[in-house]
Amino acid sequence: MGFLNWFEVAPRRVLALVALACVAMLAFGLYLQHVVGLEPCPMCIVQRYALVLVALVAGIAAAFKARGAQLAGAGLMVLLAGFGAFVAARQSWLQWYPPEIASCGRDFYGMIETFPLKRAIPMIFKGSGDCTKIDWTFLGGSIANWSFVWFVVFAVVALVLLARLLRGGAAPSRLSHA
Repeated sequence: MGFLNWFEVAPRRVLALVALACVAMLAFGLYLQHVVGLEPCPMCIVQRYALVLVALVAGIAAAFKARGAQLAGAGLMVLLAGFGAFVAARQSWLQWYPPEIASCGRDFYGMIETFPLKRAIPMIFKGSGDCTKIDWTFLGGSIANWSFVWFVVFAVVALVLLARLLRGGAAPSRLSHA
């Protein structure tokens, strides 16, 4: 069985694997925060929220055998993963080309408590503390760089799954075994 055929035969397994990967990434982020001592900036927090949402959508879509639920889940995953990739790309840009003043704005929780949501949301994307700081790397990539890569992977997986489901590749009889 080819790799792309797996999307047709077992879309629920693909969705469950995406959810599992997201949970593993969240666990690693919490490990870096609570064990290693790295403090996430607001842009990292927003990426975590996006990751939680991708995990929830993928997990819920995996729980349903109905093709419509899987289609909706895959479509929503594309949007959420795209949003996460955008935030991670912005943070990566700030890390590669830091501004003269290395400050991303106010504290995340302080913004939410102090300002109305319509003012706080734009401020969140400016970040807090030093969003340009690179505390950890793996194979030359920062956390933001790797976050971007994984969000793109999730978006591509969701797009392939969406295309396969729209094409009708996942027959209901095969879905019951997935």
